Amino acid sequence: MTYVFDNSPLSALFKNYYRGVFRSLWDGFDGLVAEGKFLPTREVRREIDDSGITLLIDWAELHKAIFATPTAAEGAFVAKIYAVAHFHQNIETKKLLKGDKNADPFVIARAAVTESTVVTMEQLKSNAARIPNICEHFGLKWLSLEKFMEAEDWIF
Repeated sequence: MTYVFDNSPLSALFKNYYRGVFRSLWDGFDGLVAEGKFLPTREVRREIDDSGITLLIDWAELHKAIFATPTAAEGAFVAKIYAVAHFHQNIETKKLLKGDKNADPFVIARAAVTESTVVTMEQLKSNAARIPNICEHFGLKWLSLEKFMEAEDWIF
């Protein structure tokens, strides 16, 4: 299985799971990256660069080649997401006013085009325009960070 991570689970991993302590987790994660099963987007990289999480920023810089520029098919899928009026609220007004990044539609589009699973810290919420809601609408697979670890059969 291949995965497209939102910024939130990456931030959680790098803030809460120290490499020296959670060695088997990082062996598994690094293995996914090495095997090409981790498919991040350039837009997530932009959010990482703004995150202030030094370990994550440094890791992303070392692995910059894996943060893919959206393809035409992914761009078309982003347009398909925003063709649904309800999902316009995914572009938060606060982000627009501050000029912040919004990787969410690109994460979903990459997962759709590559037939991958989205990994996010967001939860399904009734009538929301969050990543899980958009994934459900389009029949895409998504997992929380915990469910991702379970899917990979990581036991610590």
